[in-house]
Amino acid sequence: MRWLFRRDKRAALYVHFPCFDGVVSGVLASRFLEKTDGWKVTAIVPVNYGLRNQWLETKLPPRSGVLDFLYHPQAEFWADHHSTTFLTPQLQASFEAATPKNHFYDSHSPSCASLLWRHLGASLGNESALQATVEWADKIDSAAYASVQEALFDEHPALLISKSLAIDADAQYCEFLIRKLKHSSLDEAARSEEVQKRNRIAKERSALGLERVRKAIRMEGAAAVFEASDEGVLINRYLPYHFYPDAQYSIGVVHFEASTKITTMRNPWMEFESPNLGRFMEKFGGGGHQRVGSVILENGRQKLSPEIVSALLQLENSESPLKV
Repeated sequence: MRWLFRRDKRAALYVHFPCFDGVVSGVLASRFLEKTDGWKVTAIVPVNYGLRNQWLETKLPPRSGVLDFLYHPQAEFWADHHSTTFLTPQLQASFEAATPKNHFYDSHSPSCASLLWRHLGASLGNESALQATVEWADKIDSAAYASVQEALFDEHPALLISKSLAIDADAQYCEFLIRKLKHSSLDEAARSEEVQKRNRIAKERSALGLERVRKAIRMEGAAAVFEASDEGVLINRYLPYHFYPDAQYSIGVVHFEASTKITTMRNPWMEFESPNLGRFMEKFGGGGHQRVGSVILENGRQKLSPEIVSALLQLENSESPLKV
């Protein structure tokens, strides 16, 4: 019986979702682990920051990987690039002291996918199609778009897949994308009916979302700020810079049926020193990167929204490199 257990290579991957970088990271990790360690990925579990408070109490199976998400000491394979990944100083200290095998971390990496590619690309044959997919994960996750028009309106296959994540992005869709991209190009995946039907809906709702934000957005010092409901629409986080391209920051408050999401961003088309927005949002139970931070408020915490927006405005206007 013990011999059979040792031979059991069934594995679970916990993947940040809905997130294009999380999907691509899942593709890279599953291909690597199946090829080099003989894992059989039988479960793909989407995770997001709503799990933050109970993440360390979540028991992971013996053979598991966590991609583009909070550090978990039970994960046999783990990779992340978020500066807010360690939930306690003790966890960070133990990780830095031990540097476990198959645990990869770099808070300066523009995406988790490119972090993995640096370590695993050679083992995966440095395939050009995979590399192109990783480059798009970098671009999307670090907001390295040439312009706000590209971010909002371009129809590259990677962007179509990324935008499709706003529609019915459930566990089945997460698994579909990872398994599809393991053996297909971005173009082939984007042409699948699963992606296309979501994009048709996303395009219609995005046009409605643009009009909703147009009516709500305003400048408050250095930040373009809006508050809106998501009912029947999609609201792209880059929309503030469509209306106010010279805004240094944006703050978007989007109300869902049972929660409120606040996202703040430094203008990705401006270069200046800014506070770590992800770490600032960590104070309220969220997280993110240097340039982007967000938090989801639920279970009665939605009432904290005005307080968080006020704190963000104070931070961003006081840290603005230009007079406002």
